[in-house]
Amino acid sequence: MSLRTIEELGPLGGTSVIVRCDLNVPLKDGEITDDGRIRASLPTLQKLLDDGAKVIVVSHLGRPDGAPDDRYSLRPAADRLGELLGSPVAFATDTVGDSAESTVAALEDGQLAVLENLRFNPGETSKDEGERRAFAEKLAAFGTAFVSDGFGVVHRKQASVYELAQLLPSAAGLLIAAELDVLERLTRTPEKPYAVVLGGSKVSDKLGVIGHLLPRVDTLLIGGGMLFTFLAAQGHKVGSSLLEADQIDTVKGYLADAEQRGVTIVLPTDVVVASKFGADAEHVVRPADSIEDSPFGASGLGLDIGPDTAAAFADVIRDSKTVFWNGPMGVFELAPFAAGTKAVAQALTEVDGLSVVGGGDSAAAIRALGFRDDQFGHVSTGGGASLEFLEGKHLPGLEVLGWQ
Repeated sequence: MSLRTIEELGPLGGTSVIVRCDLNVPLKDGEITDDGRIRASLPTLQKLLDDGAKVIVVSHLGRPDGAPDDRYSLRPAADRLGELLGSPVAFATDTVGDSAESTVAALEDGQLAVLENLRFNPGETSKDEGERRAFAEKLAAFGTAFVSDGFGVVHRKQASVYELAQLLPSAAGLLIAAELDVLERLTRTPEKPYAVVLGGSKVSDKLGVIGHLLPRVDTLLIGGGMLFTFLAAQGHKVGSSLLEADQIDTVKGYLADAEQRGVTIVLPTDVVVASKFGADAEHVVRPADSIEDSPFGASGLGLDIGPDTAAAFADVIRDSKTVFWNGPMGVFELAPFAAGTKAVAQALTEVDGLSVVGGGDSAAAIRALGFRDDQFGHVSTGGGASLEFLEGKHLPGLEVLGWQ
């Protein structure tokens, strides 16, 4: 079966449509610091509103412990959604209680409401299928159709992602359809040369992706905190840098597998080594094979790829026709250690082909460093979901929509 689309739900004017969005935006002191996920939800919501549907948006934000918590309220996201849509957005202060019922009942055709954080109800993320289904049944009472458009949660079997899609006529929204199209291009029909750039803190988070993509890619570029486990696997000392010693043997296996397959794994040749973790830390550039020869000795820690590595990575990226990037090259939040990530991002904007930013920290990084989403071929809204897709895992939130 193929992914069910909104068109297959038939005319939706005058009906009530529940839309599972991903409005899980970062907040600081109650203010949204990156509204990328809200913007990504707009095409589906605007289409349904233009069609004359009553739209009920459900989403989560953060990880509250199954109970209301003002720190994780969706109200700031609802307010921002109204600003972007240019029309009022009603907000319910609960998920399936009195406020939700009255807010939904007051909707007219072409109007939209947002319900409070789904994870304020323990049924949303319960491990018990019966509890999840009971919560989903209460949500389902608000609508006559369900559109799943929260790509960032399709790898989770949760009430609003899985059970709700079983209870109502359901289909994927425009965002999920777009994400899936890009991911299938990355795994099934990538134009060559194909480069994958992986960073972030832990190599253990990326092992599945590395294993699944090795038969498909031409070049694998390794940066971020995970690079130090690769350097250790080659026998180099890494000072106090982030290291997963229990993964060294696994990494050695991947290095050998890549060599056998003719896949080039490009590791940093230089590293920015700091005296401590902080924007005011002393730092120097050292060859990757002599990190402990810095003035900080064995206490030095690598916080970014060096300039030579950044230039080499950029050359490979620009010469590729397909590039997937997931994970910053360094601690980009601290200005002295953002250059590597910025160089990779800039190179992706210059790819003559498909360039994909794989969500999560990578998407946050490009915006924090001054890039626009439209400078890239695609910016994913779901880092974890993207990685699990690229690992070849089953994603219940897609399979329940007919995708195989």
